[in-house]
Order: sequence, then structure tokens, then C-alpha cells
Amino acid sequence: MKLIGQIQSGKRPAPRRVMLYGTHGVGKSTFGAMSEKPIFIQTEDGLGEIDCNRFPLAETFDQAIAALSELYSEKHPYRTVVVDSLDWLERLIWSDVCKKRGVESIEDIPYAKGYILGLTQWREFLDGLNALRNERGMTVILLAHAKIEKFENPETETYDRYVPRLHKLASSVVQEWCDEVLFATYKVYTKKLDEGFSQTRTQGIGSGERIIRTTERPAHVAKNRLNLPDELPLDWNIYAKHLAASTPVTATTKNGGKTNG
Repeated sequence: MKLIGQIQSGKRPAPRRVMLYGTHGVGKSTFGAMSEKPIFIQTEDGLGEIDCNRFPLAETFDQAIAALSELYSEKHPYRTVVVDSLDWLERLIWSDVCKKRGVESIEDIPYAKGYILGLTQWREFLDGLNALRNERGMTVILLAHAKIEKFENPETETYDRYVPRLHKLASSVVQEWCDEVLFATYKVYTKKLDEGFSQTRTQGIGSGERIIRTTERPAHVAKNRLNLPDELPLDWNIYAKHLAASTPVTATTKNGGKTNG
């Protein structure tokens, strides 16, 4: 059949590729544990208090890849793979690069080329996740911690914002790969306090409410492809309801044949 007869229309749904990053202890791992039949690939030892299925702690990049390989090749009931966390995975990648280059530190490779070399391992890992998503129908959740960095906006003065705690090259590759990049934080309200003598002070008041920011703002990096509300509770079930609400239509080819939407 000619390509013109294979043209498809309509949306084509696929399991989501989600990065959730946020401050320490906000509930990122709990979010992952609430997803559909999750299995954790843990690169940091922080799941002790969470009831979940997990591979043994990966202490090398090869061990993390082996977990992906077994999820791809072996029979299992899992529907979601959760990587916890990306910033500790990055350390394993750097160690792998150093081992192959015969150096002690990623900084020992001249001209910051070590970080560029590490992108090979990052792409290998993402390719493995792609195989689980495309061929095993698994949702992917990538968890990461947050850091504050200076952002040089050419249209304004430099300001601080939250970003995933990854090297900028790796962060760019992973964010581009993901369907959603979500920022988890605590909701904070501000209040003006009268200091006297016409002086005021702004005080931050925390309610303890944990939320997800879904849209990029000056204070944080984020993106989504689902037209999500700017703010959601930090709850997988609520996020999943928005997924269900954006159910794509069935795709059809120009010759009338249907494809799996």
C-alpha cells in the first residue's frame, strides 16, 4: 500500500511519560506509588516507608538498565514504571562514564565533555523506557528533586527559579522526551505585615497543602500537553481523571480503515 493510503487522522493515545520534580519530602514517591500497578526502579534508598514493589537498589548504571530489560522481556503484572530518582540515576551515569574513561571524577574529563558523553547513557535509558511504553504499554513516571538556579532571561533581569536537579544538558534531553513536566511543592500564601513607620514586610504562610504546578511560570519549569489546570492537588488519582477526560478520538486512515486510538 502506498503511503498516501496509510495517512492517519485523529489523536493517537499512548501511555504518558511524566517527570515529577519537587522539594524534598513533598510526596513525589507517594504520587508514583498511587499510579496503576507500579514497579519502582530505585537509584536512591528512600522507599522504606512506602508500600510498593521495587527492584533492589541500583548501585550501577548497568543494574538500572538490567531492570528495564527484565520489565521488557519477562512476564509481569506491572502497568507503570517509576524511576526514583533521576538525580541519583545521573550519579550512576557519571560513574559509568568515569569507569569507561579511566578517570576519578566527571570533572576530570577536559572541557566539560564528560557531561556530553553522559548523554549517550541517558539516551540508552530513555530508549529502554520507550520500549516499555510502546511495546509493553507501560506508563513512565520519572521522579527528581528540585534545585534553585539563576535564569538569565534576555527580556528581563536575572531571577531565581526551580528546576530539576540535573545537569542542564541531561535536563534538557529528559524534559524534551517527557509529555508532562510537573513541579510538586507546598502551597504558600503571602501576607503583608505592618512594621510601623510606613514600613511593611511580606510573610509567607504555609497551609501544608501539597500541589502540582503544570504550567511554566517565572518561579519554576513545567509543561503539559493535556491542557491541564495550572494547579492540581498532588494526587495521582486526580491527575488520572484529567487523563481520562482527554480521551482521544479513534484514528482513521484515509481509506476508511481504523487504527487503535
